[in-house]
Amino acid sequence: MSTRYLIGRAELLTYPIEAPKKKPSDKAHPYTLSEAKRTIVPEIEAANRLFEALPPKACADDLAVARLVLHPAYLAKSFFPKLLLDQVGLASLGSRTRRIRPRRQTQKKAPPEAETTELFVAGTRSALQNFPDFARSLHEQLPVAEQFARIETFAAMTPTDRLHLEGAHVGHVFEVGLHLPPEGDAADVRAWFADYANDCGFMVNGEFEFEAGRLLFVAVEGNAAGLERLAQFTLTRVVRPMPHLRAARPVTRSMPLAVSFALPSGEPLSREPKVAVLDGGLPAEHVLDRYVRRYFLADEDASDVADFNEHGLGVTSALLFGPIEPEATAERPYAPVDHHRVLDAKIDGEDPYELYRTLGHVETVLLSRQYQFINLSLGPDLPVEDQDVHAWTAVIDSILSDGETLMTVAVGNNGERDAALGLNRIQVPSDSVNALSVGAADRSGDDWMRASYSATGPGRSPGRRKPDVVAFGGAPKDYFHVAAPGSRPNLAATLGTSFAAPLALRSAVGIRAILGAPVHPLTIKTLLIHGCESKDEHDVHHVGWGRVPADINRLITCEDGEARIIYQGELRPGKFLRAPIPLPTFQLEGKVRLRATFCYASPVDPQDAGAYTKAGLGITFRPNSSKRKAGAANASSVSFFPSADFRTEAELRADLGKWETVLHAEHSYYGSSLLEPVFDVHYNAREAGGLASSGAPAIRYALVVTVHAPKHAQLHQDILKAHAVLEALEPQVSLPLRAHI
Repeated sequence: MSTRYLIGRAELLTYPIEAPKKKPSDKAHPYTLSEAKRTIVPEIEAANRLFEALPPKACADDLAVARLVLHPAYLAKSFFPKLLLDQVGLASLGSRTRRIRPRRQTQKKAPPEAETTELFVAGTRSALQNFPDFARSLHEQLPVAEQFARIETFAAMTPTDRLHLEGAHVGHVFEVGLHLPPEGDAADVRAWFADYANDCGFMVNGEFEFEAGRLLFVAVEGNAAGLERLAQFTLTRVVRPMPHLRAARPVTRSMPLAVSFALPSGEPLSREPKVAVLDGGLPAEHVLDRYVRRYFLADEDASDVADFNEHGLGVTSALLFGPIEPEATAERPYAPVDHHRVLDAKIDGEDPYELYRTLGHVETVLLSRQYQFINLSLGPDLPVEDQDVHAWTAVIDSILSDGETLMTVAVGNNGERDAALGLNRIQVPSDSVNALSVGAADRSGDDWMRASYSATGPGRSPGRRKPDVVAFGGAPKDYFHVAAPGSRPNLAATLGTSFAAPLALRSAVGIRAILGAPVHPLTIKTLLIHGCESKDEHDVHHVGWGRVPADINRLITCEDGEARIIYQGELRPGKFLRAPIPLPTFQLEGKVRLRATFCYASPVDPQDAGAYTKAGLGITFRPNSSKRKAGAANASSVSFFPSADFRTEAELRADLGKWETVLHAEHSYYGSSLLEPVFDVHYNAREAGGLASSGAPAIRYALVVTVHAPKHAQLHQDILKAHAVLEALEPQVSLPLRAHI
């Protein structure tokens, strides 16, 4: 019987619908206006006394920055206090999530502590001086008064809030994140800060800076004793020691073996996918020449480092062949790769600017927009922080937000560091919401688990479930074998997330090589997550959605009684799209399992760590068109994407699950209960944590649905017969009997 491939073009079944009517609800407010005045007005006055004591040069353009914390009951974007800020003359520069103990809760059963939003608000010192009198003049009838009463605390932002020095080797070079005010540009802020930094004994290195969203990241050099004074500069968001690079050298040095392997006889399966590795370069002698399409040196004046070359060769080998069996023939590559050497002798050793120099190389490749698939197995040796977004993550996420590139990022090999201090968490930039972060599994066969060295989640919210996936990365009893340096095809034994990431990307490249351009990179990311294998005993913070299957056929073909359907397209802000799930014309018998995965690419606000993604999906599942309440315009809904299993209580109340760029779930139903089932998809747009302007962009999305009905062996064909616009995708290349990773 012929192979049944994915069913495509399901986006042609979708159509726009009217927004459902919302029921008005009464909000319980924790504080009256008079209570808020008694608490908040003295806090504003105390903040103003601190602002007045600041050196004039520390207040760029006479701006001061305060921390305005909202009560946890007001997490939704509709509660953003825009009217209050506008009338006082303040502007929001960014936000982050904070855990607080509110003065009063709105619900009796609410926990004593809860997460909420802390806004960084800026205004001239004169505007802030007028704020107390403005607050005293408010009365209950004014709409702005309700927004004022939502404030939990108000305080000046101080050097203590900005300095992140815990547990780090301080050194003499630091990275500083600077807020860009709404009316200011990077050149002004850079000049103001450089002038003030010079007065504090610091030099800003103009060679290295990155702008992402409304943040400007710069590198400064000076004596750590002056950091507190430097951090008085009011537009400073964060000051931290410049981290070093990780993963340039893996968990253990790879061990050359006196064991050979055979290179595959054929050419790569397809030359259509454009694939790149960004790593440590390739040694002068290696056996991958036939499969490396082009080799680039990001800095042609820098020389090689042998360890970096060995790492780059291993990563490239993993992407081309997967783990190689000793004394066997390596798997045929799906596509040739380009290798960009972004690590070199200039960053070897003690160069404190290695991190920014390397990010510059990575940014250049990403901005070239010439690749659909990229692997990055390096980054800062820095676990993710909940409060602030790092320059690496901000730059990469901003470029990937168009959804045109699938980038795999290794999560790091720090999984055995101190968990109590959070040092075992995924490392930057694997907290990216638009990339695919990959951890390591300890076995390629059954009975696998997270490799002990593989970094763990959770990620920052949004992006809480991290890593996204795991793939085999090797373990001391089951090494990952790659091509060793030299002119002969010999093996080296290694392990690390550095090799799990390109192995996962190999599956993605394989899907593109086999099915061709009709399957978009974002859809391929969705397919990888959709097809992951996991068990109940696996911790989601260890393995994410699961392990990418070793057999690529499990991702792109359908068994008896199974149909896998893909939708790919764009969503417009504020609009509702109905996505019918195609079924046969007859009622299905027995139990039917529905598995669905949504992925979308989102623009980001790096300055708003607590509201990082600017796009979110509200998804409603309606399983039966005949089941509806009296007078209702739409069929009744049931929950499909519950997120309570890995979210905090505050995140659930704020409906933060809708801001995750990956949604995945599986449920079983009786066939008789499914009649014209649909997903209604609402694209929510936000900006700086509040309501978005009318110019929010369309976003790219992908949806994969698998219908499994064991009593209907011909389900795949029956669905195609029932829906003429659908078609089964066909291989674009001649396939071997098995396509295996």
